[in-house]
Amino acid sequence: MTLLPFVTRRRRRNLDGARVLVTGASSGVGRAVALELARRGALVFATARRGDRLAALAAEASALGLRPVLHEAGDITRPEFRSRLVSAVNAGLAGLDILVAAAGSGAVGPFRDASADTLAAILDVDFLAPAELVREALPLLLRSHDPAIVLVGSILGYHPLPLHSEYCAAKAALRSLAACLRLELAEDGVDVLLASLGPTASEFWDSLLAGRRADWSRGRALSAERTARIMVRALVHRRRDVLPGWRAKGFVWTARLFPRIIDRVLARNISRKNRQFAS
Repeated sequence: MTLLPFVTRRRRRNLDGARVLVTGASSGVGRAVALELARRGALVFATARRGDRLAALAAEASALGLRPVLHEAGDITRPEFRSRLVSAVNAGLAGLDILVAAAGSGAVGPFRDASADTLAAILDVDFLAPAELVREALPLLLRSHDPAIVLVGSILGYHPLPLHSEYCAAKAALRSLAACLRLELAEDGVDVLLASLGPTASEFWDSLLAGRRADWSRGRALSAERTARIMVRALVHRRRDVLPGWRAKGFVWTARLFPRIIDRVLARNISRKNRQFAS
């Protein structure tokens, strides 16, 4: 008898009718996740800064015969918008079962040449905003019969790369937050999934706050749609962590087993990269 609650809790998550808030839903992985959840019958509330993109997402879902995708545009880094957003989700969906924090931004270049504003902006978008949105949404999540939080991180949260200092710091912090929340919220039945992405086809590199696209990101990247399917499957199976694609898995396992090899390779390249940014 004592095992029954555990057995019941570990069943696959049913997404049909699940009420989900997705941030960063105007493009890339956030948009793909919103559509994939809608395909599985979820009630999706999408948010991002670009209202026209959100309207296009809702129109595509309608054209595919999916349940209506509600949406509201705004800046997730602003406390007043986060509060208004959670209220809108509660009004539109009558509660919240799953929060997917997929909004993100980056910068590339030597830390010593970057501004304090760049550091603050990256930490705000990639760490503080999702953390505070979780805090804001927790009262709704705790009223759900099967709540979950999905945080979109990066493989650079496992092992940093030079010239990505701000981004690596934010994603490492997000990874630690996921681990802490997982323990703190376990008794409340809240699942926490961290999706650490590797090279992914998205608009991320087109909207850098500083610098230009890094060489390591070039080449064949995992599509946003494929990434979304892997993430949603991990959510259904109640995974704690997921590394979409072989490049993400390979990097993290190498970082875990042979971190000095990565550092040695990076050390040989950093002076050349610094000269490129100086030129």
